[in-house]
Amino acid sequence: MSSCCVSGFQWNGSPQGTEGKLGNLNAYIAESQQGSRDIAILFIADLFGWTLNNNRLLADHFAKEVDATVYVPDLSVPSLFPNRILFKGLYDGEVVSEETMNDPKTRDHFLQHEFGAWVQRNSKETRASAIHEAAKVLKEELGFRKVGAIGYCWGGWAVFQLGAKGKNLVDCISTAHPSLLTKEEIDNVGVPVQILAPEHDSQFTPELKEHANKTIPALNVAYDYQYFPALAHGFAARGDRNNKMQKEGLERAKNAASCWFASQLHLRD
Repeated sequence: MSSCCVSGFQWNGSPQGTEGKLGNLNAYIAESQQGSRDIAILFIADLFGWTLNNNRLLADHFAKEVDATVYVPDLSVPSLFPNRILFKGLYDGEVVSEETMNDPKTRDHFLQHEFGAWVQRNSKETRASAIHEAAKVLKEELGFRKVGAIGYCWGGWAVFQLGAKGKNLVDCISTAHPSLLTKEEIDNVGVPVQILAPEHDSQFTPELKEHANKTIPALNVAYDYQYFPALAHGFAARGDRNNKMQKEGLERAKNAASCWFASQLHLRD
């Protein structure tokens, strides 16, 4: 992960969902517009976490446009180095503070002094179990018939693990500018996949793009690859809505994900 993972713009708007529970995790919940308990989407956020306004607004859109109940779980852990400037502590957990995105000095300090420690505390090995359990709860305890998962940036690797062959945790996945994703995770995916890929991305490199586009079509799963020329890592969750190109890109990404989930979750047996 790199500086692009903590850059971006906050969006205005008032989230319409509520805070509740997903198993033992706190979660932001955007309810299906029709009150259906048939379709759920598990939203694995970037390192700004479940409280970022942008992530909650995206969840609201998916709930309305897909007619699904969307859960954005709190996947944070207690901070070993609590710092109220760099981290926003909620429920004894940590997410990267919005100030880190908004203020260049705070962002530079975070990248130089805290980023490596944050990544270690929020590694795949540390987080995977809670993410898998959250997905299990949706079908096994809450009774949803179909479950999709979407991951932005840090959440990208997670949805590929949820969609791995033989897991039977989710029915399809989508990811925008995934971070920490490996070729092995791509090779092992066993459910329909959507990738929203900007041209400029130090995390989802040209090599990984090529590998995904060669490998996934041979896995006998539906595949939707959407390419966003001139845009960069983070655009789909933290793009500048005052910039015409970025605004069009993030809206296209949101619409593409909504259409993907609607087609895969509502129309599949």
